[in-house]
Amino acid sequence: MTLDSFAGRRIPPAVTDAGLALLLAAGLLAVAEAMPPGGPELRTHDTRFFVLALLSALPLAVHRLCPLPALLVLAAAASVLQGLHYVPQLSSPDGTSIGPSYLGVATAVFLTAVRGTPRTATLVVTVLIPAAAVTEAALASPGHRIATLLTEAMILVAAWALGRLHRARDAIRNQAVERAAALEREQVANARAAVMEERARIARELHDIVAHNVSLMVVQTIAADRVQDRDSQKAHELHGTIEETGRAAVSELRRLLDLLRTDEEAETDPNKEPPQPTVEAIPELVDSVRAAGLAVDFETTGTPAELPAGSHLTVYRVVQEALTNTLKHAGRTRTDLSVAWEPERHRLTVRLCDDGPRPGDGTPRPPALPKGSGHGLVGMRERIGAVGGSLHTGPRPGGGYCVHAVIPLPTPDSHQEGHCPHAGHPRPAGR
Repeated sequence: MTLDSFAGRRIPPAVTDAGLALLLAAGLLAVAEAMPPGGPELRTHDTRFFVLALLSALPLAVHRLCPLPALLVLAAAASVLQGLHYVPQLSSPDGTSIGPSYLGVATAVFLTAVRGTPRTATLVVTVLIPAAAVTEAALASPGHRIATLLTEAMILVAAWALGRLHRARDAIRNQAVERAAALEREQVANARAAVMEERARIARELHDIVAHNVSLMVVQTIAADRVQDRDSQKAHELHGTIEETGRAAVSELRRLLDLLRTDEEAETDPNKEPPQPTVEAIPELVDSVRAAGLAVDFETTGTPAELPAGSHLTVYRVVQEALTNTLKHAGRTRTDLSVAWEPERHRLTVRLCDDGPRPGDGTPRPPALPKGSGHGLVGMRERIGAVGGSLHTGPRPGGGYCVHAVIPLPTPDSHQEGHCPHAGHPRPAGR
């Protein structure tokens, strides 16, 4: 709880200071009536007393605006009240009497220690408190000056120490609040960065899916147009395949766009993500391009081994991009696709080679794709590089084009160490 709060509710600072001032003024005005019979003789209250009593209390109402001047006025007025015997002395033959005037000065010292700057607090404890204690001791009756000096000093030093302790606790609390706020901002920023990264990944998947399906639809449409007059049944089948491919593309678009429309929490929930294709989905991919007229000889060798989900997706996307490029640049040609599992060499090899455009097919392939041409080869290199593999692409001697990718398989050591042992695998630049 702070000085300006009560029962968990925030109180305006002006109300707090005004309340303290009124409480202290009331105590000073009632001090004469509160004195027991036979107590010390005090001067009768007159106009001067009321003026000094107000000067000993009302400065607290403006203490927040000018802490040090308010404290000086309070201390001076309290000393005058004691010197003129309007209030009992702090230490006398009748005992120690800590009246409202002394409590008012102690309260002002406490508030100054809380609200003042370090320089002001140092000035109070090194100059004002000793001066107030010496003044009170000088005004005390003989024989009680040392007691008055020590009592006044202890009261004011204790008030000052409590004020500085309160200020330190407030500073620690404020720092904790600032650190919590900074941590929350950092977490929000990290969450937003993760969302943006996920959106980029989804956009990339969207590009792969749309590019592949649209390429299939274009090739199938061309093939249907060419056989329309010669074989209407074949053209009808191709139109049906085009419809299925288009529906699949629209379905994938809707599914991924629905994911992009969700809020940030839903986007970071892995349960909301669509299932990603794996190596086992390659035969279905091959069947789809065969329906477009591409002659694919597909072969899988070796014993399948454990492969991370990211590597599964990489293999599928590389095969998908390579088949799409073949349809786009070589048309309905013959293509050899092999997926070789080589656990003993800790790698999976994917090789796709085509024979190039057939004579008269009308879709000549450029003689070579230089490094960095097109987004397809760039995407392949990025995907393969992300899993620590290598990629070779380029024309074949005598015609055609080849894509050769090597993806490392995890080893027992990599599971134990928590990293892929092929992270440093040399990666020749694709051509």
